[in-house]
Amino acid sequence: MAKGQNMRVIIILECTSCIRDNINKESKGISRYITQKNQHNMPSRLELRKFCSYCHKHTIHGEIKK
Repeated sequence: MAKGQNMRVIIILECTSCIRDNINKESKGISRYITQKNQHNMPSRLELRKFCSYCHKHTIHGEIKK
């Protein structure tokens, strides 16, 4: 059995601009993506530019708690 077996974890990325707009009820929902990351190489929270189907543009999606 490999010693680094549990290093990859499943994370959820959530649109940061939809969270702010959802307070004002401008957005219908919040865009979320599911992906994996290596905890050993990337211990901090992950942020990626992804397409948000509610904002209809590319925005920063940040990692949230499960």
